[in-house]
Amino acid sequence: MKPRPKIVERILDAIRDSARICVAGHDRPDGDCIGCQLGLTLLFRSLGKEVVCWNEDKVPEKLAFLDPDKLMERPKPGLAFDCVITIDSASYERLGEVGKCIEQRKALINIDHHASNTRYGDINWVGGRSPSTGEMIYRLLRYANWAITPRLADCLFVAVSTDTGSFQYSTTRPSTFMVAGELLKRGANLPAICQEVYHSFPLSRVRLLRHVYGHFHLTSNNQLAWFWLKQADFARAGADQCEAEGLIDHIRAIEPVVVACAFEEVEPELTHVSFRSKSERVDVNEIASRFGGGGHPAAAAARIPGKPLAVQRRVIAAVKKALNSKP
Repeated sequence: MKPRPKIVERILDAIRDSARICVAGHDRPDGDCIGCQLGLTLLFRSLGKEVVCWNEDKVPEKLAFLDPDKLMERPKPGLAFDCVITIDSASYERLGEVGKCIEQRKALINIDHHASNTRYGDINWVGGRSPSTGEMIYRLLRYANWAITPRLADCLFVAVSTDTGSFQYSTTRPSTFMVAGELLKRGANLPAICQEVYHSFPLSRVRLLRHVYGHFHLTSNNQLAWFWLKQADFARAGADQCEAEGLIDHIRAIEPVVVACAFEEVEPELTHVSFRSKSERVDVNEIASRFGGGGHPAAAAARIPGKPLAVQRRVIAAVKKALNSKP
């Protein structure tokens, strides 16, 4: 390992000085967020820390195998912490209800790999070139010489694997394979992880996917694909909103499509929009940032207030403009 970066030294000092820690993650948590949150929680417990693991949304069903002890909890007001560590959250607002419950703290450590991160912490470790926050957490553990147990290795492998599209995205680097290999050496159960994360879905998710295939739209010479998921669609499928994770990739994979958008009704006048791009011609982080969101050049999201049709028109217009302005 290279010498510890100064930012890592500051993080390790803050952790050592803390007895009560909260590990917080963003709303609608994905594998990177869940894996890192649970991994750090397991680590801090092994170090004798008093730790809570908070997210306003529950663990998605396909990731529940990582949390057999139900460590992930909804936030509770009125508690004070020596240290709060936020994971994979590009902005404080993405913490949702958790943000309102962590105000009584001595230090806020922000660890994230989104280039759009707003640096809202007292200590900010933002690895904009890192393919996942999981890879950053692995390096933190190695810098500190903390033991990586098989269960912790499972958590971090899921984090690294899911945020690189199972090592398929262009953000994947040689170091990513090295980290994955080291986690396997430390006991990560690859067959179990692949089965749970990639090869096992509830019937309700399949019903949602059927809806997507039956109702998606193509425009701009088939370069733009988009679909809606309303509350009624989730109800008909018997699905939770977390089961929409990854559905956008099915229309992104259509050969002529360059950009895919998924519009999801959160409230009658609040829409969550996911963006995916498979070409360097269109930076969807740039598009999402215009609507108060962010992410990566190839994957981003935003929560946009307003009437659904108006939101749709604004977003589609912005994507079309980006498609038309690129050579």
